[in-house]
Parts: sequence; C-alpha cells; structure tokens
Amino acid sequence: MKNEELLHLLALINANGVGDVMAKKLIAHCGSATAIFSENKQSLAKIQGVGTSITYALKDKTIFERAAEEIEFIENNNIQYSYFQDDDYPNYLKHCFDAPMFFFKKGNIDINNYKTISIVGTRQMTSYGKSVLEELIINLKEYNPVIISGLAYGVDIHAHKLALKHKLQTVGVLAHGLDRIYPTLHKKQADQMLKNGGLITDFWSKTNPDRENFVKRNRIVAGLSQATIVIESAEKGGSLITADIANSYNRDVFAIPGRITDAYSRGCNQLIKTNKAASLTSAKDIAYILGWEKDDEKKKAIQQQLFIELNDTEKQVYNYLLKEGKQQLDIIALHCNLPIFKIATLLLTLELKGVIKPLPGKIFEAI
Repeated sequence: MKNEELLHLLALINANGVGDVMAKKLIAHCGSATAIFSENKQSLAKIQGVGTSITYALKDKTIFERAAEEIEFIENNNIQYSYFQDDDYPNYLKHCFDAPMFFFKKGNIDINNYKTISIVGTRQMTSYGKSVLEELIINLKEYNPVIISGLAYGVDIHAHKLALKHKLQTVGVLAHGLDRIYPTLHKKQADQMLKNGGLITDFWSKTNPDRENFVKRNRIVAGLSQATIVIESAEKGGSLITADIANSYNRDVFAIPGRITDAYSRGCNQLIKTNKAASLTSAKDIAYILGWEKDDEKKKAIQQQLFIELNDTEKQVYNYLLKEGKQQLDIIALHCNLPIFKIATLLLTLELKGVIKPLPGKIFEAI
C-alpha cells in the first residue's frame, strides 16, 4: 500500500463517528480512502448513513496529524498491518460484518489455510480448568491448530503457554496498541509468541487497556477462529460475550461442563443448557464437529464424477472446492462471491448430483 493511501486510510479510521462498517461503506462508494477525501460534502451526504457530523469529521485536519504519527510509529517499530482487501487478511475474519478494516500485527502470523480455534475463559482459573485445558491442547496437537486468545490472566495466558510448550502457532489479540504489553507480567510469553504466531490489535499506539477495549477486541478473537472454546466462566464475564459474538458469526462454540456447584463452571453449564454451546469432553469432539483431519493422515484418492451437467454457478462452486479442498460454508460464499442463502441451496443441489459431500461443521468437499 502506498504511503498516501495508508495516510488517508488511517485518517478515515480516526475520524469521529466513522467505524469499521461505515469506513467500508465509504470505500465501496468512492473506490479508495484517498478518493473519499476528494469528495465534496454534498456527495458524501448522499451515502446512506452518512450524516452531517461525519462529513465535517472528515474535513478535520487533526485526523491526518494523528495518522502521520501512527505511520511513524509503524515504521520505527517494524509493525506490520493488514487491510481487509489484502490477500493476507484472515479469511474467517473477513467474513464478519464488523471485522476491522485495518489492524496492526507483530510476529510470524500465518493462519489462512490453518485450523484455528479461540480459547477463552475466566481470569480466576481453577486447577480443574488447568488440567482440562492441558489435556485438550495435548490431544489437539496432532491436528496442528492455531491457538488464539487474549493474553489476559487465567485461561488466556495458560492457553498461550501450552501452545508454546507444544510448538503450536499462537496469536494474542490485544485490547491496546503495540507500544505496550498488558499485563506486563506476560511480556515474556508475548515475546516468545512472535517466533511462531504473534500479536494482533486494531487499537493504535498510546491506547490504554481500558475496560471497553477488551469487549471490542473479543470480536476479533471470535472472528479469527473456526470455533470458540470456553474453558471456565462465572455467570457473567468477557468469555461469554466472546461466545455470543461467535454465535452471531455462525461459528461453532464449545464449553467445558462442570459441577453445578462450582462458581466458574456456571457460565459454561448455562451456555450448554441454553444451546449456545456444545458440550466439550474431548479433543475428538472438536475434530468431529469441525471436520478436521490429522496433518499426517493421507488424503484419500477422490473419484471424480463423470458426465454430470452443471450450470456456470455450480461449476464455479465445484471447481473452487476441487482446487481448495474442504471448506466451510461461509468461506465458500465469500470466495465465490455468493450470498449465504444461495450458496446453501447450490451446495444441496451439488450434493444431490453426487459431486460434493457435506462434512460436520458446515464443511463441504468435492468428490
């Protein structure tokens, strides 16, 4: 991305009243961030949802001053970044309506085409939670998943530590800028994560780890993953918010059941009771529901169906699956540029024609 476009993009994000959804709408209308600032107020005001306050905010020169400061920080600290139209932008996150249009990152992060799970839970982790999580990571290791969490106390940092121990890629999603690590006690683990995984945030430098930021970052924790796992939770807590967000993204949610008398099992038990999460008792539950295969399993030879007539749209979907292998329904819709309701019908038609087969976890595979 050229510096001029980066400057205008950061200025757009920094404009008062312009969130991720509005920023994407403005770029879709004008073609680029740079073009937005060339539009007059009257033209911008015609865009649905753009009011007078936003048009005036875009004319505020101070947003460019702050954007220039952030670019200097990026360059001086070797900060990487991902724009939602870039090829390396995470596929699962891209499909979330409120995904950040731009985020900062450090490390060696490569999560596209990998199995990804988010692990969340209470900061007051019990010995039961620790033992369950350790057994889970040990048994998941053969599937080589990316472990995503929030680097917080309790379940988060324990998940990161276990991932590091078992040489799994692990990504921490921060509630502040990359100019600090909070809590500072976890800086050692954060540094280790940069070698195989790393840190992600959509918050700028000089942003404090305020309470509301943790809630906001939870959408990235949920959005990056195929599934969210709640290890332990009280009746209220940030991990339950993450589970709700994951459900809103049509992602699978798992919860570890516990004794009804245990304070930090009540949240998990409630998720299971209200059908907001599947009961998780072993790593095999995740592998089955998500349709995972072990990395060392040999791919079976696929007998291609002959003499099957497909229309152009059906061929597009079939050829995509033939090339990419097993894919989740949401990802198929995203890459084939088709709405969910239409892709669901197409997949059923292709299944009836015998050219694809469904797998657990809303995953489909060409035959």
